[in-house]
Amino acid sequence: MRLGQWVGLIALIISLYILWKIRQVVLLAFMAIVLATAINQLVKWLVQRGVNRGIAIALSIISIVTIVTIILALIVPPFYNQLPQLIEWVPQGLDRLRVWAESLQSRLPGQSLEDARIFSRLTEQLPGFINRLLTKFYSLFTNSIQIILSLLLVLVVTIMLLANPSSYKKAFLLLFPSFYRQRVNKILSKCEVALSGWLIGILFNMTVITILSGSGLWILQVQLPLANALLAGLLTFIPNLGPTLSVIPPAALALLDAPWKAGAVIVLYILIQQIESNLLTPLVMKHQVSLLPAITLLSQVAFGIFFGFSGLLLALPLVVVAQV
Repeated sequence: MRLGQWVGLIALIISLYILWKIRQVVLLAFMAIVLATAINQLVKWLVQRGVNRGIAIALSIISIVTIVTIILALIVPPFYNQLPQLIEWVPQGLDRLRVWAESLQSRLPGQSLEDARIFSRLTEQLPGFINRLLTKFYSLFTNSIQIILSLLLVLVVTIMLLANPSSYKKAFLLLFPSFYRQRVNKILSKCEVALSGWLIGILFNMTVITILSGSGLWILQVQLPLANALLAGLLTFIPNLGPTLSVIPPAALALLDAPWKAGAVIVLYILIQQIESNLLTPLVMKHQVSLLPAITLLSQVAFGIFFGFSGLLLALPLVVVAQV
């Protein structure tokens, strides 16, 4: 290799090392870009109707912050108040579930009897797992200062990007050689279109799943149907893992009433997930962006391992951008 090639390789390695060290900052910046892209759609809609861009930005941010605050006010306090009771009562509900499962063993012959025994053994192991999980949720709510500060930073950067997007875009293009800037500019435009399309699709899915979950939980008379439905809608943002996590709180609450009700909640969420996977996603996303399930899952695992929760949260938009 020539000296210039060695210098280029060393510079690349140093750049990658620096990026790795500041990876959390880079992820927060990307989160701000995704949020700015979403808000910019609303800003454009207002500007097209004669509203000044500065006023449109202020109205959009105030509206979104208000909506998010209302949603959090509906979700966090009820669960925060219920968590100590859940930690105490869920083992009792699981004991009732185990007794119910054991009562079936004498009525089910053959393979069905063996399945019932397996189910009974599983219920014996569930209390410890549920207790650990609920304790971690409790810790998350009580140690959220860092999350709040990070979100405030993202919000400030988002406002800056919205206020003068062209200047930041030009500054970013200066990082590339002059002969490649036009190509990068086209890629950035395609990324904006792809992110906008994906955001429209995911927001539609979140809305429908919130309505379906709330209706089903209300029919089953599960506690906190609105809070659980909003949580299910929000967790739709994280494919694969989100729907699995969203079923835990309503199933735990239903278990306190009756074992069959917890099973009904699980069946309800499975049906909703099937509707989302086989109907909503193909219907909405076919004109927006196409993501292969295997790539989505592997990207979530990889980004989750390397970047933690932030990587898991942003895995899908990162894949959307990477596909451009």
